[in-house]
Amino acid sequence: MDAGRLRMLRELADHGTVAAVAQVLSMTPSAVSQQLKILQREAGVPLIEPEGRRVRLTDAGQVLVGHADAVLAALDRARSEMDAYRSTPRGTVSVSFFPSGAAMLLAPLVIRAAKRGVQVLGRDIDVPASRAPAQLADFDVVVVHRDERDPASWGPRFEAEELLREPLDVVVPAGHCLAGRGRVRLADLADERWIGVEGGLMVDDVLNSIATLSGVQPRITQRINDFRVVEELVQVGTGIALMPRYVRLTRDLVRLPITDIPVARRVEAVTRTGASTRPAVNAVLEELRAIAADISSTAG
Repeated sequence: MDAGRLRMLRELADHGTVAAVAQVLSMTPSAVSQQLKILQREAGVPLIEPEGRRVRLTDAGQVLVGHADAVLAALDRARSEMDAYRSTPRGTVSVSFFPSGAAMLLAPLVIRAAKRGVQVLGRDIDVPASRAPAQLADFDVVVVHRDERDPASWGPRFEAEELLREPLDVVVPAGHCLAGRGRVRLADLADERWIGVEGGLMVDDVLNSIATLSGVQPRITQRINDFRVVEELVQVGTGIALMPRYVRLTRDLVRLPITDIPVARRVEAVTRTGASTRPAVNAVLEELRAIAADISSTAG
């Protein structure tokens, strides 16, 4: 079977439509359809079937996608071993970040990777961490954050490594009745109004964990994803909020650690299995580790 056709099938699994695959691969939809028909003849069984105006993979198609991942990962490893004969990694690596992660990691990553001959193309995209596998259809590395209690596995098609664990603190205005305490317990926050985020994002998952562990359901009055806007709302007394400890505050707010349960986010770098064998991708992952270690040691 042709590796190019296997890649098309994998892209179809990731993107869902022939038109999207054509756009990703800079081909026409008719050319993609023709190549998929050839692959189906080679396989000898139906790989795709119509679903309304779209198509979906059959069970056989899903199985072949798993083999396609292994074949393409092996080809990536072969290419990377050839690349390793060069003295330094070269090329472009695309990296997706959640917004506060981009603010924390992207600038030093661009500078440090460039010194190693690697160009980083970064994007900040505010979506749930569970979307990382879909994002890897368009990016080499996806940096996500999630509640440290989230047990979800990425599965065999993907690799992930923890870059850092970052505590979350409560932020309140300087004139708030709790501001002088230095730290708080969950019971102290039972009657407070909260500034939350869109459902499915990291802070919302953490607030749900708090509710499950303590029995105290946070009373969320606003849902705002941008931490800068959250600061403005906290500043004027609209509510309190959770804020990652390493996020720099621009307003005169007071951080209060929660003492009775650990509250933190886990920051991870997710790649396709085998992608880290590419020297350029490996260099980016090494620099992300180093930057995260610097942040943890400085903040600690």
